[in-house]
Amino acid sequence: MRGLKKKRRIQVIIVAAVALAVSTALIGYAMRDGINFFRSPSQIMAEPPAPTETFRIGGLVEEGSLRRGQGKTIRFNVTDGGAAVPVTYTGVLPDLFAENQGMVGTGRLVEGVFEASEILAKHDESYMPKEVVDALKEQGVYRHTENAANDG
Repeated sequence: MRGLKKKRRIQVIIVAAVALAVSTALIGYAMRDGINFFRSPSQIMAEPPAPTETFRIGGLVEEGSLRRGQGKTIRFNVTDGGAAVPVTYTGVLPDLFAENQGMVGTGRLVEGVFEASEILAKHDESYMPKEVVDALKEQGVYRHTENAANDG
């Protein structure tokens, strides 16, 4: 009788460990596309990601780089002061999107060009995403405004 209880207890522990491992693997598999790492243009130029990797890029839209192509395709460069990465985006840009303004894009780097699937612009005159502020501060080009909502 004692041996049977001990054997049953070990079986329950093994089943629980296997269930935990399987559930952890399933959660990781389900989130593989939902986790997008942020990179600044300098980080991308120093260590380019694989063309299959989806990530976020942020910085300032470089002055004089905004070009509208055929249809809804827009081309511009995003910079953090240390490097600039060319970006293409097909779609409607946010109303507040402009040169020398902060932006964050989600997409992939293909042959040196960031192909954005989503573009986000600052939502008011003083806000800039924390990741963009940090990247700009790292390059020494962050310009603090008096009423900045997010100054790190």
